[in-house]
Amino acid sequence: MQTRGAEFQSTGLLGSAKRIAKTEGILGFYRGNGASVARIIPYAALHYMSYEQYRRWIMHTFPNVSKGPILDLVAGSLSGGTAVLFTYPLDLIRTKLAYQVVSSSKLNARGMVHSEQVYRGILDCLAKTYKAGGVRGLYRGVAPTLVGIFPYAGLKFYFYEEMKRHVPEEHKKSIMAKLTCGSVAGLLGQTFTYPLEVVRRQMQVQNLLASGNAELKGTLKTLVMIAENQGWKQLFSGLSINFIKVVPSVAIGFTVYDIMKSCMGVPSRDEAAVEVVTSKRISQPSSQ
Repeated sequence: MQTRGAEFQSTGLLGSAKRIAKTEGILGFYRGNGASVARIIPYAALHYMSYEQYRRWIMHTFPNVSKGPILDLVAGSLSGGTAVLFTYPLDLIRTKLAYQVVSSSKLNARGMVHSEQVYRGILDCLAKTYKAGGVRGLYRGVAPTLVGIFPYAGLKFYFYEEMKRHVPEEHKKSIMAKLTCGSVAGLLGQTFTYPLEVVRRQMQVQNLLASGNAELKGTLKTLVMIAENQGWKQLFSGLSINFIKVVPSVAIGFTVYDIMKSCMGVPSRDEAAVEVVTSKRISQPSSQ
């Protein structure tokens, strides 16, 4: 729906699902999932790890900085940008593979898809993308991704940590409370930055779009072009479906993250802050 407004936007969620099921079968719903899984493992690892490291570095470097949600906002934004830079080519490949939704003109007599595809898999897509545009081609659309990920990742951590601070002490360790905080964090973070998600997707697949479309260059120019040519509603196309996916995804991600930290004995944020302050005091020479 983000990239094929004319074909899918008018049919809605159920109509689009029926169309994919008819043209590609059950496997059509998992197109690009291999690249998605290959990406999400290093992305999540880098995202959470660098978040903790940026948070600790900020507290070490700026000992007088507030230890409140603003710290989470800054550390979350930086960690999101770091994770994107290292894993973006896999996100591009995932989008290209998922975009290969076949039109009805390519159906055979049984109503199923012919075997021909633009890309035959992750490595084939990676090789063809690199051959066509080099390293720059592998990072097509990275600008709106970074522009979007900084506020999204930052707001996600900001809302999550801020909401956890308001959870009653007796419910701090409740999985349901963590899931609720994560759900709201994902909902708010995604809503504020969603138009940039649409810009990114259209830039990623522009070489697969029908010829005659103007080349998409620059985040702001692409944003304006989509609004002018496809209508401003296209900038929010697929948002409701994204809520169904992103909200539980963020909620589960944050919850498992906190549980794993507890199981592995990783200090909580408050304990880490005390540790940083203590180490700074020890490292400072005595005035006597």
